[in-house]
Amino acid sequence: MSSVTDVDTSSLQNKLMLVGAVLAFLAGVVGFYTVDDGKGIAAAGALAAGIVASLVLGLVSPSGRQFIAFARESQAEARRVHWPSRKETLRTTGIVFLFVFVMALFLWLTDKSLEWVLYDLLLGWK
Repeated sequence: MSSVTDVDTSSLQNKLMLVGAVLAFLAGVVGFYTVDDGKGIAAAGALAAGIVASLVLGLVSPSGRQFIAFARESQAEARRVHWPSRKETLRTTGIVFLFVFVMALFLWLTDKSLEWVLYDLLLGWK
């Protein structure tokens, strides 16, 4: 059912592009802190350039293309999901709350019953 083609993510080209993306990001961060001591437009530009270069290298790599294809398929699949109506959601939520209340009441009654049997009847503690 999946139309995402298998990509050899162990290839040297893929690894070099991903390492380049990480290095571009790190260069942007280093540039941010070294240009004008992290103040001003030049520092922000260095950071932005590093981030953009990192994104471009990462997304054009084989792994990045595979990720983009996966994201598109996921979006298409989410459109095909039958989402419940507001009425169905509220009804289901009400049933869950009622069940939790009944279970809490049952467990509390069981706990108090066992406490009464053990401490009052068997041990005589009051």
